Amino acid sequence: MSTEIITTDDLREFKIELLEEIRQLFKEHNGEPSKKWLKSYEVRKILNISPGTLQNLRLNGTLPYTKIGGVMYYDYTDIQEMLQSRKQAQPNLFTGR
Repeated sequence: MSTEIITTDDLREFKIELLEEIRQLFKEHNGEPSKKWLKSYEVRKILNISPGTLQNLRLNGTLPYTKIGGVMYYDYTDIQEMLQSRKQAQPNLFTGR
């Protein structure tokens, strides 16, 4: 029976790999997907919108897309920029403005 010795360097490398995998999982589950290009169903899920609403965003030019072989792809940064550009200031509760 062979014995394998685990060094502190092995443990350190394992820790780094494990932390990176955990970060990736958190990133995916906090609304930020791990990939750059998203399909329509993924965009609808992120924005919680219907297929018709997504189609309107495409048609009026609000959300750019790329079509390849009948499949629509959306750049995640374009989605973030669209949300940021439509961000509205909250009215001040004390002044009403």
